[in-house]
Amino acid sequence: MATLLHIDSSVLPGAASASRTVTDAFRTAWQEQHPEGEVVYRDLAAEPVPHITAEAHTAGFAAPDAHSPEQAAAFAARVRLIEEVENADAILIGAPMYNFSIPSTLKAWLDQVVLIGRTAMAEDSKIKGTPVTVVASRGGSYAPGTPRAGYEYVQNYLEAVLGDMLGLEVDFIVPELTMAPNNPTMTELVPLFEASRDKALQDASTKAKDVARRLAA
Repeated sequence: MATLLHIDSSVLPGAASASRTVTDAFRTAWQEQHPEGEVVYRDLAAEPVPHITAEAHTAGFAAPDAHSPEQAAAFAARVRLIEEVENADAILIGAPMYNFSIPSTLKAWLDQVVLIGRTAMAEDSKIKGTPVTVVASRGGSYAPGTPRAGYEYVQNYLEAVLGDMLGLEVDFIVPELTMAPNNPTMTELVPLFEASRDKALQDASTKAKDVARRLAA
């Protein structure tokens, strides 16, 4: 039985969020393809994980029997998040762009699960090669060749952390121009937004089914 770890980080609820709409399409297709599978869900907007503290950070570089009570408590919470990643056969992350970067709640989660010698830079890492699909929605367009291409820090950052540091198999779905329907200055871009939205939903469904079939093989 395969397990999907589903992480959402948008501050907007339900259909008001472009990233949640697409992650929901992925999850629905996953469950249809793999009804016996398990989904572990974390809504980082509704229930943020703590920002990493000195105790949680330093505990990662000390033997457990040397931990202070504060280090032990902080590290135990960190390990619970890490184990969710280690036990996942596939990961789904909603990562909307806020001010050119990812939500602070998602950054806090990453800081907790990136542990040198266990999940990162570890030859015996349990998570290496795990497929992760990132829904990187954004209000405008930051694609190569666009005026704001140089401000694209979401995909570049997450590719570095998830792919290079954690060794995950990263794939991006990018719904863009999501502000077009609500911004009068972007009215002419609404057809491009709609095309991007429809492609993202289709890509999410296709990717979910592909990953589920691969894990079931």
